[in-house]
Amino acid sequence: MKSKKLSETIIQTFRRNGFVLSEPDVLLDSDYIIERSGEKFRSSMLTFKREDGKTMCLRPDLTVASCVSFLKNKSSSKIYYSGQAYRRSSNKSGNFITDQLGIEILGSKNQIQDDFKVVSTILSTTRKIKRKKIQIKVGDISLFNSLINALDMPERWKLRLIRHFWRPRYFKELLKRLEKNTDIDAVSFDADKKRFYEMKKMDQEKIVAGRTVSEILNRFDKKLKDPRSFTDGKKIAKIIKSFLKINCKLSDLDDKLLNFARKNNLKKNIFKNFKSILNLKKLNQDIIFISNFGREIEYYTGIVFEVFSGNKEIARGGRYDDLLKSLGAKKNIPAVGAAINLKNI
Repeated sequence: MKSKKLSETIIQTFRRNGFVLSEPDVLLDSDYIIERSGEKFRSSMLTFKREDGKTMCLRPDLTVASCVSFLKNKSSSKIYYSGQAYRRSSNKSGNFITDQLGIEILGSKNQIQDDFKVVSTILSTTRKIKRKKIQIKVGDISLFNSLINALDMPERWKLRLIRHFWRPRYFKELLKRLEKNTDIDAVSFDADKKRFYEMKKMDQEKIVAGRTVSEILNRFDKKLKDPRSFTDGKKIAKIIKSFLKINCKLSDLDDKLLNFARKNNLKKNIFKNFKSILNLKKLNQDIIFISNFGREIEYYTGIVFEVFSGNKEIARGGRYDDLLKSLGAKKNIPAVGAAINLKNI
């Protein structure tokens, strides 16, 4: 009964903030998800085969299910949902069912305004259900990308570091290789080259792991033309590690980033696109910025945040401007959202 009342209070807050109900499908086409989003969901998906041989899965993520529904039905772009997500957990004792209440702004037309709307709505909800000792932690994946693109290193390393930022353990190994200038071996390089010429004969618009063959070939082309020698890896890795240690109050972030750029002889304006983060100062809430935050979900592209009540994480979300394209849209569609974990309230 308590859970039902909490859910009703949360839903009322969502509605008052202009969000309308969406009911994304529970069953999704497994091959469709994997073909467009690569392997990132395969290991966590709960799949089965229908009598006709088609592989289906229970929705592994309500954001993904909402995006599929949005593309299929051209539904409202400012939605809320209530339901369960079903994912295998690396924790053997973990529950594979998660009860969620969430909001999404799909086709987000004003990044700063819509980022603020999602965070402020979630914060308002936590206050309505009388959560205490509220804390917010934020990060911004786009700041990391801006840093990497501003550093003087081969294009293949930039692509590699950005692509694998969401995998902290493997990313750490990449930094070790960067320090020692241990690039890919000749066999792997020749295999890439061979695959490049094979793909040139394919349909350029075919989707492979969420990208067209044409897009993949453009990335391959940059790698193949990149110079193989690189001597500043140790210096570059040190700068990246230093950035990932930034942890401060949001009110101190301007100075922190300016000092970081000055200390490492970088242009002052490399972090110019973080107005969404700074705009959160209007929330009248203590917020901690952590540069090494929100990396465990691959589809985030901008602001990421988590809301805590004491030591319990009660909500998380972020911006994901590439996800809808990877799920079948013809171009990137800006989007931002968040979900409340009912289990923790």
